[in-house]
Amino acid sequence: MAEARAPRPLGKGDLLYLVDGSGFIFRAYFQAANRDAKYNFRSDGTPTGAVNMFCAMLHSEMGLASSRGPTHFAVIFDHSSESFRNALYPAYKANRTEPPEDLRPQFALIREATRAFGLPCIEMQGYEADDLIATYATQAAAAGAAVTILSSDKDLMQLVSPAVHLRDPMKKVDIGPEEVAAKFGVAPERVVDVQALAGDSVDNIPGAPGIGVKTAAQLIGEYGDLDTLLARAGEIRQPKRRQTLIEKADQIRLSRELVTLKRDVPVETGLEAMSLEKPDPEALLGFLAEMEFRTLTSRIAETLGAEPPAVVPRAEAAGGSGAAGASSPPGAGHAALGGAPGARIDLPDLEAAVHEVVRDPGTLEAWIAEAREAGRLCIDLETTSLDEMVAEIVGIALSVVPGRAAYVPVGHTTGEGDLLGASERVEGQLALEDALARLGPLLADPSILKIGQNLKYDMKVLARHGLAVAPIDDTMLISYALDSGRGGHGMDELSERHLGHKPIPIKELIGSGKSAITFDRVEIDKAAGYAAEDAEVTLRLWHVLRPRLAAERVSTVYHTLERPLVPVLAEMERAGIRIDRDELARQSTRFAQKMAEYEDEIHKLAGRSFNVGSPKQLGEILFDEQGLPGGKKGKAGAWGTGADVLESLAAQGHELPARVLDWRQLSKLRSTYTDALPTHVNAETGRVHTSFSLAATSTGRLASTDPNLQNIPVRTEEGRGIRRAFVAEPGNLILSLDYSQIELRILAHVAGIDALKAAFREGQDIHAMTASEVFGVPVEGMDPMVRRQAKAINFGVIYGISAFGLANNLRIPQGEAKAFIDAYFERFPGIRDYMEATKATARENGYVETLFGRRIHTPGIAQKGPGRGFAERAAINAPIQGSAADVIRRAMIRIPEALAAAKLSGRMLLQVHDELLFEVPEAEAADTVAVVRRVMEEAAEPAVKLDVPLVVDAGQGASWAEAH
Repeated sequence: MAEARAPRPLGKGDLLYLVDGSGFIFRAYFQAANRDAKYNFRSDGTPTGAVNMFCAMLHSEMGLASSRGPTHFAVIFDHSSESFRNALYPAYKANRTEPPEDLRPQFALIREATRAFGLPCIEMQGYEADDLIATYATQAAAAGAAVTILSSDKDLMQLVSPAVHLRDPMKKVDIGPEEVAAKFGVAPERVVDVQALAGDSVDNIPGAPGIGVKTAAQLIGEYGDLDTLLARAGEIRQPKRRQTLIEKADQIRLSRELVTLKRDVPVETGLEAMSLEKPDPEALLGFLAEMEFRTLTSRIAETLGAEPPAVVPRAEAAGGSGAAGASSPPGAGHAALGGAPGARIDLPDLEAAVHEVVRDPGTLEAWIAEAREAGRLCIDLETTSLDEMVAEIVGIALSVVPGRAAYVPVGHTTGEGDLLGASERVEGQLALEDALARLGPLLADPSILKIGQNLKYDMKVLARHGLAVAPIDDTMLISYALDSGRGGHGMDELSERHLGHKPIPIKELIGSGKSAITFDRVEIDKAAGYAAEDAEVTLRLWHVLRPRLAAERVSTVYHTLERPLVPVLAEMERAGIRIDRDELARQSTRFAQKMAEYEDEIHKLAGRSFNVGSPKQLGEILFDEQGLPGGKKGKAGAWGTGADVLESLAAQGHELPARVLDWRQLSKLRSTYTDALPTHVNAETGRVHTSFSLAATSTGRLASTDPNLQNIPVRTEEGRGIRRAFVAEPGNLILSLDYSQIELRILAHVAGIDALKAAFREGQDIHAMTASEVFGVPVEGMDPMVRRQAKAINFGVIYGISAFGLANNLRIPQGEAKAFIDAYFERFPGIRDYMEATKATARENGYVETLFGRRIHTPGIAQKGPGRGFAERAAINAPIQGSAADVIRRAMIRIPEALAAAKLSGRMLLQVHDELLFEVPEAEAADTVAVVRRVMEEAAEPAVKLDVPLVVDAGQGASWAEAH
């Protein structure tokens, strides 16, 4: 590090380092993202990876230069996303996306880090960091000093001169006048002219359409400068270029004004304040220790010749101390109450908790102020319905620290209707509009962490009132990331498991069955006890569970796969999808006719009429009258006729059970879809709005409920008939983008099967190739039945299929199915090796992992008996299906941003396992397919580089059936 120097004015012989702090932040963030996640979070769950890398970069640069250390040093930040340029051109930088959620809480910490190093931390309302850098560089050069700007931002290259250089801190490359000329084709003083012509899609600067950097440099080189070029535009020989320069002259001049950096900002901090001094060891090392940067603390302590302080994890230090103090940095976690897994968490007694009813604006404002001071708020809505699209808000529960919670009643009624049928409002409540107006800014504040249980529900309800909620932490998803496969993730179950507390059952308030009432009719005092407890229990769970993410090394899963998907799914669910009721009615009639035909055939096979829908009567015919083998009676004495029983019989060649299975399939499709879907149409939107459950499966797959739109058969005519009823609005199309055989591709990668990998790379028909390899038949002229058998084996292996299961799938004898599987493993021995290794890992660790670090626990794998076989098959499948689920989650999280960047207005509507469904304007269909396909095919990267390519099939049409 450079020697300590007394503060003094900057002049000839001095060297000023100006750090592009905003650029450094993002460089630090993405550099940290490539490390093990455990290094990117403090023990209390606060994200600190970018802070760590930022500090390391400052430490390096303060003592490093091409020939000697800097004499003066400052770090410059953007004050906000708005500057004077937005007044000139409102669309300036309008397509910039919001920073990652786990980066936002680090902005304040990075500024604190800068001050801990003893460096000026400079920003100014209305100006960008680049303008401040331009001003300081100009002042320093005028004073005779040399300037090094630490940045790789091309916009700063206009400042380069013999006295002012840029230095790329990552590549360690100096950028002087020659390097600028090589990049832009002009000298630094003409860079703004080139940029004005070329525009900038990143910053949304229009420029001259059709003219890029190379052409712009040629034009400026020929005419000398932009003003001369525009004045003589009529001389341009190329007609299109000439017309553009003449017609877009004002736009080009505006672009020049946008790209030109101001060199005369009325800055308040002078150059003399940038004199570099040795950091105060106590302040700097204290900050680094507080951040829990052990390695960096030791390294910088050695540089400063100081004793490094002890680094005590905040989760351990907090112990039972209660809430974090006001000095805690805002935005993520603070000094959470909690510790290592299994440690006793010393929280205030739940029975002694104080629950307050908020009936006036002043009290609500006091709670809002407390949340702002703490940097977090736990929130839970009480509503009239589980359907977020129609639910009305009855009350809002809030908690900031364990031991205290509040309930804000806003919609309680007497339940007694007036002459117009409306229920009378109970006195002593805030108006809903007033409460939301006061809470809205807090809920949208990026520095305040919003905590909840299944927050997607609350976010959708609040969105209908125009309120946004971010950033968030969701205890349900934290639990899911930690304990997938170990149990449920509902609040009541989590409370009993982790807090030893059984919350008040909702049935005590609203009853059950036909006599149940809606929550608005519950007395306020009773509602307050129930709702405030929910908020406080959720906050306690956050304190207990959040520290485990880093301790158990699943932070990356939560931060990259779980939490970012919440707002994406919320938007998809709110969008809904249009259905054609007439088409559903036609399909229902067709199903009914086909079912009647099946019934006639079933009665003939049975030798008499009976109720096909009666399991008891069917069992009597199959096992008493026809004497079919394998029948088992239940405790009530009736024969079992479940799907597994009928499939086994059908596999043995018995027609009656096979036909009953066909009848049941149609009956289920009719009751679940063609007859039920119209009842799910929202009266206000005219669309069907499913709900996606993030934590319903152990592998990361999403589940669809109310209604379930993921179980419509894909390849049957009946399934296609139902999909014809899912249609686009006039002027739009339905797009379907579907991963091709993604689980087999992942199997080829993780099991290292060279033959499969080669087939996928070459684009071969994988099922035909497998059939050729296993059965020794040529691909050309292959019997479709042989390919179908190979396909069943390919997909069955992923699920650890047995000979019994394959026999049922193909309806062939079990011995023949076993021979197929044996031949398959003999040809591809690596798959069996993978399966055995996976089972061994699951037995040893109690869990398996996806390629992206998701843990799926397998508690049943150590048990004896039939349950063990199921657990082993689940363990084999989980890394494959889970990795595929992770890939599509990563794609879904990136797609909205990619569409916005491409200025496409299509909406993502549904996810059906490996398929995504969109509704887009007809004119944008091709562009949308190109953008989404790219995102989906690159979704595994950079976290995982697969040995086989991901391929996405796309289709489009007026309906889902046409698109698939």
